[in-house]
Amino acid sequence: MDIRSSLAARQYAATRPATAPKPDAGRNTDAFAKVANDFAATLQKGEDTARASMAGNADPHALVQALAQTELAIETAVTVRDKVVEAYQEILRMPV
Repeated sequence: MDIRSSLAARQYAATRPATAPKPDAGRNTDAFAKVANDFAATLQKGEDTARASMAGNADPHALVQALAQTELAIETAVTVRDKVVEAYQEILRMPV
């Protein structure tokens, strides 16, 4: 079997576009950034409502609602984090 370097170079050049990243691959990053910003906004809203309640400027019902939303956001973030850690550990257990 005769393999020439020019033949190998041509085949590599032909397959290289197939392994290049797609231009729309950055959309997942934008979605993650949006989720992170929504999470931060939920936490900020809860803190602002708690401060207003301590000053006597907020309705107790609004405070309970803001705290419930904050608790749900934190529980969701912790669940996602746990799933990511679990997946990472599973990848580490895979034989190479």
